[in-house]
Formats: sequence, C-alpha cells, structure tokens
Amino acid sequence: MDDLYRELIIDHYKNPLHRGELAEHDFSFEDENPLCGDFIHIDLKVDEDDKVVAAAFNGQGCAISQASSDLLLDFIIGKSVEEIKALNKKDMMDLLGIELSAVRLKCALLPLKIVKAAVYRLQQASDDLVT
Repeated sequence: MDDLYRELIIDHYKNPLHRGELAEHDFSFEDENPLCGDFIHIDLKVDEDDKVVAAAFNGQGCAISQASSDLLLDFIIGKSVEEIKALNKKDMMDLLGIELSAVRLKCALLPLKIVKAAVYRLQQASDDLVT
C-alpha cells in the first residue's frame, strides 16, 4: 500500500493541480521550513458561505512539501473555514498515507501550518497550529 501512496506523492509533485497564484484571494500566507529550505505561498478564495472555492500554491522544496501542498489544497476545496481550522496532523498524515521521519514530517505539515495561519489571519505561523 505504501507504494501506491508514494506514487501518489510523486504524481502530485511532478503534476500539481493547484500550482500558481490566485489574482483574487481572501486568504494568503507563506512560510518556510529552514531545516530543509522548503518555501510555500498559499492563496485561498472563499465564497459567501465561507467555503473554499479556489486554492493555489507556489514555492520550492522537496517532493514531500510540494506534493503535500497540492494534496491539501485539493482536499480543502469545498470545505468551510471552520472545517479548515479543525484540521490537524493526523488529517495531513491520512492524506499522505505513509509514515514519515521527524524531519520529513515538518516538510509534510508546512502546507497545513500555512493554510491554518492564513484562515486565522495570523502574522506569524506556529507549529502549534498542526498538532
């Protein structure tokens, strides 16, 4: 089963569905993982019901951080801001479907940290956002 998820990660890394920027967005945030150099910027557009209708990311980094960004954005489109605020580390790991080392875990959680910081309208992200 791990092989299937590894292929999914590689596919989202090589062929991301949500790479780019949104000209019009309601939430925007960026952050980096200084341990490995990952950098991600995420834009979100919500409708009048506070549901995500569009999402995009840009950045650079390892396959895990970039694929995690794409997988997460695909997952949250159609979700409400309140549902996004409730997401946690387990949700992100379920999306990825594989066990990760502590170093790679930071790469995988960076997009979730950014999305949550954006919807909370924070000036600075904290690892506490993804516990």
